[in-house]
Parts: sequence; C-alpha cells; structure tokens
Amino acid sequence: MNRHLVLGVGSGVLAGALWGLVFLAPRLTPDFSPAQISVARYLAYGAIAAVLAAPRRHRLAAELTRADWWALVWLGLAGNIVYYIFLAVAVQRAGAAPASLIVGLLPVVITIVGTQEEGAVPLRRLMPSLLLAVAGVALISFAALTRGAAEGPWQDRLLGLLCAAGALASWAVFAVGNARCIRRLAHVSAHDWSLLLGVVSGMEALVLVVPVFLWPGTVHPQMDWRRFLLTSCGIALSASVIGNGFWNYASRILPLTMTAQLVLFETLFALLYSFILAGRWRPRRSNRPPSRR
Repeated sequence: MNRHLVLGVGSGVLAGALWGLVFLAPRLTPDFSPAQISVARYLAYGAIAAVLAAPRRHRLAAELTRADWWALVWLGLAGNIVYYIFLAVAVQRAGAAPASLIVGLLPVVITIVGTQEEGAVPLRRLMPSLLLAVAGVALISFAALTRGAAEGPWQDRLLGLLCAAGALASWAVFAVGNARCIRRLAHVSAHDWSLLLGVVSGMEALVLVVPVFLWPGTVHPQMDWRRFLLTSCGIALSASVIGNGFWNYASRILPLTMTAQLVLFETLFALLYSFILAGRWRPRRSNRPPSRR
C-alpha cells in the first residue's frame, strides 16, 4: 500500500479522534454560554499557537501574502469561532449525540463538493451511500425531537438541531477552503498553517472577550471557573493544535473526496465519548410497568 496513503488516512483518523473531544466541552461546562466556551477555547488555541510559532514568526510572515492572511481570517471565523458557537448551542440544547450525527453529514457535503475537482469519482457512483447517510441523520433528528419531556422542551431541541445544521454548513465551507489553501501554499508546512490559523483565531476571539465575559450576567463560583479553564485549554491543545495539524497533513496529501470520508471518524469518536460520559451504551428504558386503564 502507498506509504503516503497510509500516513494520510492515519492522520485523518487521529484528527477525528481528537476532534471528537470538542463535543464534551459543552457537557462538562453547562453553566457557561456557547459564546464563552468558544471564545475561551480559541483564546487558549491562539496563545498556545503563538508560543509555538514564535521562533519562526519572521519567516512565516514573509512567506504569506496579504491574500493568504485574509484567507486565515475568514477560515478562522468559519471553521473555529462561528462553527464552535453553533456546535456548543447544539450540544447544550439537543444533546451531544444528535449534534454529532448532524455534523456527521460533513462527509456527504464535502464529498459532493469534492466530486467537482479534477479526477474525482463521479457523483452518481456515490449517490446511494450519500442518500443513506442523509436518511440516517433525518431519522436520528426526528427521534431527538420526539423524545420525552425529560429531555427538555421541543423548541430547545429544534434550536439545537438547527444550530447543528449551521455548524455543518460553517465547517463544510472551512474544510473546502482550508484544503485548497494548504495545497496552494506548498512552502508552508501543515503544522505551521495550523499554528497560523490558531494565532488569527485567537486574535478574533480576543475581540469578543469583553462582550462575552464582561457583560452583566451569571456569576460563576471559583470551582466552575477552574473546570472551565482546564477544559478550554485541554480542548485547545488536543483538538485545535494537535488535531488540526494532523488534519492539515491529511488534507495536503489526500484528495478532497477521501478526506471527506475521514470526517466520519469525528462523529464516531464523538458518539463514543458522549456515551462513555453518560455511562450508557443505549437509550434508557423506563422500568415502570405500563399503566392499565
């Protein structure tokens, strides 16, 4: 088997395993708003990336044009800030499992876009599997909306599912644009591109600190802040710095239609982690006997 293929697929799988952790952050810090969770994560990502990129900052700055910096700005918004706000709302309102399954449509969306590139597999050959994926997500979403009242009002679950769709659209735009950028910038390593994206995302998050954290609102106890900061830094290091580096490497050496399929591992690991956190492997059933009338 081709060595580059093995390394690319392996990097994509590792990226998915690390990205799956981001679905746990809103569950671990439920008292903080989605905007606060997103801003804290990318502030930490930016700080870590800035430290790691500092020794090469002059060389990296000289290798990028103004258009490349603008690409980093909109990629940081689409793939990081906006995406994670949508995702955090989706997890808090609809639950980690429905949110991860809707975001799991990313392979479908990216594959459709990837079929337009040169040498890609024709869309008609991929259509059966794509339709099955869409049908599966539709059924899961319907189940999430029709669960019992103990899961929360249906309006909240609907909002969560809509935000999951927003996260799907936002990250699909990022995935396609990011893959094209790192292929075009062959002189910038995948790791350095990830660090640059982190620095820009951190600067974007810094602009939001005042309205998100200093606006009058709920006061959190010290223990909540400690857990919140540890979770944000842990997700930033594992999913953003390391996970993005693996993904950028896979995106550079694999075609878009193949990397699109590797996004599936994010969904699989997100479901695995959410079920482990909940301490269950299948939906709970009521132990009460059925009422007799």
